Formats: sequence, structure tokens, C-alpha cells
Amino acid sequence: MQKEDCFYLGKIVKKYSFKGEVLAKLDTDQPELYENLDAIFLNLKNNLIPFFIERSQLHKSELLRIKFEDVDEEADADAIMKSDLYLPLDLLPKLEGNKFYFHEVIGFNIEDVNYGKVGTIKAINDSTAQSLFEIDRNGIEILIPMNDEFIVKVDRDNKTILVETPEGLIDLYL
Repeated sequence: MQKEDCFYLGKIVKKYSFKGEVLAKLDTDQPELYENLDAIFLNLKNNLIPFFIERSQLHKSELLRIKFEDVDEEADADAIMKSDLYLPLDLLPKLEGNKFYFHEVIGFNIEDVNYGKVGTIKAINDSTAQSLFEIDRNGIEILIPMNDEFIVKVDRDNKTILVETPEGLIDLYL
């Protein structure tokens, strides 16, 4: 399994018991969706390795307490501490309407109601206070805030996102 075929689910943050149990912080708004997994991929030395889950349950709502098969003592748990957790993309719940996953819209075209075709989404910048579409327009980078009020329609069939940006925003880049 390659990392590009997976999505980041979270990270093992601490040991829970002397029997090899660990606590994972999940990067999701719906941790309950991942409570009964059979297996998960751990990123160990830059390789995704499948680990089978004996049992798991939510712990204090935001953490997932996991007992992996063959991780039976503290030393085994130490070996997987701080590992990132991944799942195959096909396990992501399908989103509809104007909701989307960041990875899903890379390569989509952006069109503005008033301006017309803007360019192609090459990345999503989520390191700022507000996430931004990074759009390529013939070598020029255009940044548009991913504001729900700007997004008019997500057209998955035609790989297009229709936006209505404030007047002059796109012109700032051209």
C-alpha cells in the first residue's frame, strides 16, 4: 500500500497499559466511525505496515484506545510510539454537495461566477488560519480562501468548483 492511496487518520500518542495497548489521537470530526476497524497501516521508517486490531474503543471521546495483535508488552508499544496511522482512501465516507476532502479536489478547475475560468487547483494550503485553494493559471499562482460563502457549487462529474469571490480578488494576482 502506498501513502498516496491512503488518508492520514491520526497518530499514536501514548501507551495505555503494560499489555501493549496504545492511545491514538484521531484527525477527524467523527472518531466513532473508526471505532471498529480490523486493521490499520502504521508508518514505520517511511513504510506503511498493516497492523491487525484485536480490539479498540473510544477513550475520552477524542482518543482511540487500540490493542494490536502481537503488540503484547510495553517494549512492543514503545516500538510503535508516535507512528502515524493511515487507512485506504476507499474507507473515507463519501461526501456530497459542496463538502469535499482536500485531496479529492486537486486537479479540479476553478471557475468564478463573475470572472470565468480561473485555473486548476494544484494544492490546498491549510497551514494558515484559513485554508486556501492554490490555483495555477498558466504559471501564475492565485490563492482563493476556502470560504463556504465563496463556494457556489462543487461539480464532481466535471471536476469543477464554481466560486463567487469578492470583486478584484483574482485581479490582484494578474
